[in-house]
Amino acid sequence: MKHYIYPAVFIKDTENENFQVLFPDLELTTDGETVEEAFLYARECLKTYFNYVEKYDFDFNFPTAFEMVKKSSNKDDYVLLIEATTDVKKKKGEE
Repeated sequence: MKHYIYPAVFIKDTENENFQVLFPDLELTTDGETVEEAFLYARECLKTYFNYVEKYDFDFNFPTAFEMVKKSSNKDDYVLLIEATTDVKKKKGEE
């Protein structure tokens, strides 16, 4: 099991009346009807992504510093750190 923490940008979509979530470093997106629901979906999205990364040994981008993501986002967007813990079990002999 590993822990990953990435900044996510929460954007209020007034047209669809929901919150869009973007992980800029990973080019992942999800959404939710409320910011709380979007947060839960973002955490699950990040966990699922890194379960696949670990299982199939994919390359991935490291997280950008929170402050850099915050500065590059719109002032009305929320930037939050999302943590996910993977549950991929390694076979005996694998690190």
